[in-house]
Amino acid sequence: MVMATLVGAAVSCSPIGSPSTGEKIAVPTAWKSSDQGISKKISRGWIADLNDPKLPSLINEAMEKNPSILATAERLKASRSALVRARATRLPSLNISGGENRNRTNSDAAGGSTRYSGSRNINLGASWEIDLWGRLRHLHTAAKADYDSTVADLRGARLSLAANTASTWYNLISAENQVKLARDTLTSYVKVEKIIVRNYKAGTARALELQLSRNNVFGAERILRARLSTRDDARRNLETLLGRYPSASIKAPTKLPSIPQSIPSGLPSELIARRPDIVAARLDLEASFQRALAAKKDLLPSLNLTGSSGTSTPNYSNLLDPGFLSSSIATSISQSLFQAGADREAARASVAQNKAAIHDYVDTVLEAYREVESALASESWLKQQEFYLRKELQQAALAERQAERDYAEGVDGTDILDLLESQRRASNARDSLIDLQNLRIQNRLNLYLALGGDFSTQ
Repeated sequence: MVMATLVGAAVSCSPIGSPSTGEKIAVPTAWKSSDQGISKKISRGWIADLNDPKLPSLINEAMEKNPSILATAERLKASRSALVRARATRLPSLNISGGENRNRTNSDAAGGSTRYSGSRNINLGASWEIDLWGRLRHLHTAAKADYDSTVADLRGARLSLAANTASTWYNLISAENQVKLARDTLTSYVKVEKIIVRNYKAGTARALELQLSRNNVFGAERILRARLSTRDDARRNLETLLGRYPSASIKAPTKLPSIPQSIPSGLPSELIARRPDIVAARLDLEASFQRALAAKKDLLPSLNLTGSSGTSTPNYSNLLDPGFLSSSIATSISQSLFQAGADREAARASVAQNKAAIHDYVDTVLEAYREVESALASESWLKQQEFYLRKELQQAALAERQAERDYAEGVDGTDILDLLESQRRASNARDSLIDLQNLRIQNRLNLYLALGGDFSTQ
């Protein structure tokens, strides 16, 4: 075990408290359940690991057309304006204004004349808050962390969409397998029913045997239709992710891919640092730290420099004449004396939010560790289950074929219940194997998602 310590920082002690980015988390050097840098791009090596020629094109289509991910990308563009605004507060601001007014004066005397007068003005103003204590710099850094956190959220959404597309694709293939199995099972039951009908007509089979056989056939017909419905739902789910109309028309093969490469020995725990949600949580922590510092420095005096230049004249020709310009430059320093403690409470709240962000970050990291450890442990258990399930299926298939031969040949002691039971066991084992194969693939996808990518890209 090693101790991973987050970079710490603090300001001078006060009753308000000091913000921090420091926290200690005990992490393993390698994942316990394994027996065997952060990038702004999604780790895509895991897609190649699955060795599925169709999957990359499906994921690319989802990235280009999925409405949800496109909306998230547009929100990222909008959020960049907050960063621009925060940077602008550190620079001088300039403004220009102009105007014109016209007056009419009437003489009181009878038959007096009316006089008109007017003036034009133009003014140029500038102001700049001098960042004496670094408050504006902290706010700008916080805005930058917020923007980078939003970028990480988009990466997380893209990674989640890629994994969800793969998951839905393999659910569809599994559903196609279940449809194929249901049809094969129905064919097998119909074959046995024909044998029983022949024997019944020959007087060597009882009515009960025929009824039980037909019960199996009708049950298989029902299961087939349920499998078809599940397959169509899986098709629609995938089409929706791809941004297509959910017409349930997309085609999929009827063979699940084999589980890709084994998990490397000594998988380093540092891989988890690239997870987008951990990156975002760390950036949120940094933003809260910077805002807490800015809130504390907001209690200190502020220094502003202002200047203006302009002219007012009745003639347009004099507006830009330097002889008519008047200018002023002023410096002001201000300090809040009494606001009923509002500023101090705002600073205290910012420090509390910073401490909450630390706990949120720790919670995110620990949850990530749990997800990885669970996926690694499941990898081993599911692999063992598949080994024994294949053995179970092998014996069930042998028993099914033997029972069919014995019953068809009229071997003494052969009972219809033996045949029906052997068929049921073989069908259940085949069904379970399809589910387990898909479950292993889904667990591998969960592991890639928990790690934030493949086993090597950092």
